[in-house]
Amino acid sequence: MPSIPTRNVVLLLTHSGDFYTIDLVSEALARRGVRPIRFNTDLFPTSIKLVARAGNEHLFTETGEQIFAAEVRAVWARKLWPPRMAHDLDDRYRAMCVSESMAALDGFLDALNDARWVNDLQCQRAAENKQRQLRLAARAGLRVPRTLVTNDASAARQFFAETDGQTVAKLLRPISVSMDAVDSFVYTNRVREEDLAGAETLRHCPMVFQELIPKACELRVAWVAGRVFAGALDASETSRGQTDWRRVAPEECSWQVGHVPGEVASSLGALMLELGLVFGAVDLICTPAGEYVFLEVNPSGEWGMLERELGLPISDAIAEALVSTRNVL
Repeated sequence: MPSIPTRNVVLLLTHSGDFYTIDLVSEALARRGVRPIRFNTDLFPTSIKLVARAGNEHLFTETGEQIFAAEVRAVWARKLWPPRMAHDLDDRYRAMCVSESMAALDGFLDALNDARWVNDLQCQRAAENKQRQLRLAARAGLRVPRTLVTNDASAARQFFAETDGQTVAKLLRPISVSMDAVDSFVYTNRVREEDLAGAETLRHCPMVFQELIPKACELRVAWVAGRVFAGALDASETSRGQTDWRRVAPEECSWQVGHVPGEVASSLGALMLELGLVFGAVDLICTPAGEYVFLEVNPSGEWGMLERELGLPISDAIAEALVSTRNVL
């Protein structure tokens, strides 16, 4: 049995295509005297080796660095990616190999239960349920849009009528699970009356329909252990970001420092506590009347643009949450 070193390790779960934010947090951790180690989950099992005996679980990264479960102080669950299987693997065995690889990885991660997690994986997976988010957000005192999830064409048409045609449609989950599938990303789109002529296709795939909320600005809030870091984008009628700012070129839609009122921040805190999340990327709308509306929280959402363009110290806050000795929930 190999001897277990006594390093102060923080494990960073990500994928090989990740950059910038992972580096910022890694640097912030190093400044705090701990050893950040990156684990590119998509490279297991092809380039990363795992050896698990009860009480002595360890793995070797693609660079050959050995990590023992017993030396991991904290885990940043930045991104967990499906295995990237070898091209020469027979397609008949691909699904089985992916399933077994995920099961083995889950077993290793379970051995890290004594470590501090940002976020706890079970809480993170449960929090990704968008319908649950909306229920809990309303209970926490946040305004949420009228929302319908359906595969029933008649229900979709009825909702369109109830909202006087002020309706948008989106998916419950991202359509892509591959780093290469950028072209198949589906944005939030305005629903037109002519779109409903093809609503029978909902029998193949349910969709989310929401009332269109008038926007003065849209906010991306990085919530880190009770700290609020907000960026705002102009989303007024004269802005190209009115329906979905992600489809607008960065130079056409610049970030400004955002403001989240105290009562809204307090309600967000209640929601995050209920979801069991230390970190989340929250999307809010501020209406022309100054009312704040909750859209969703992504437990592993992006925030790098807020730090890069606004200088918000989000990476430092995440690093602090990982090494803190206090309860961060």
